[in-house]
Amino acid sequence: MQEFLEKYAFGVCARLGEKLRIPTSSIRLFFIYSSFLTFGSPVLVYLALAFIMNIRKHLRRRHSLWYY
Repeated sequence: MQEFLEKYAFGVCARLGEKLRIPTSSIRLFFIYSSFLTFGSPVLVYLALAFIMNIRKHLRRRHSLWYY
């Protein structure tokens, strides 16, 4: 189930966990708790990171097509 969600969801927590070498579950808990404490503002950060990751993924694909 978790693999399914990471594959078809944004994957922001997994990517941050890989980059920062922090367990993904800790990052998810941070987003959940901070969302409750700050009335949802980390959700905007999460969505912004998801948007940036999606744009970068598409730019990498497009970039690789020009060289093949």
